[in-house]
Amino acid sequence: MLARGLARRCPVCGQGRLFRRWFTMVERCPGCGLRFERIEGHWVGSLGMNTIVSFCVLFVVVVGGLVLSHPTYRMAPLVLTAGLTAVVVPLAFFPSSRTLWTAIDLLMRPLEPGEVQGGADPGRRD
Repeated sequence: MLARGLARRCPVCGQGRLFRRWFTMVERCPGCGLRFERIEGHWVGSLGMNTIVSFCVLFVVVVGGLVLSHPTYRMAPLVLTAGLTAVVVPLAFFPSSRTLWTAIDLLMRPLEPGEVQGGADPGRRD
């Protein structure tokens, strides 16, 4: 389920094409009918996960830049790289954070009867 979520696929059935645009997700899976926003406030978890991943990558870039530029510490390239990282990573990870969060949510709160069509099995391996 986590691998399907990370690949921007439905965690339940593995269906792709879940986004109309980069930032616009369909309401339900076209394959199994899973409603992605299972409870009100569902996407707060994906926002938090995106923030954590973005800050971790930014931390690695800043520490790596400081280590690589030691002892001169050229700051202009480091600030430019860190700024680009701070903008690009959250935008690039956004769709994956949504589907990955849905997978995590399904692991914490398993499907209830009637949430998907046709008895899809979230534990199925593709």
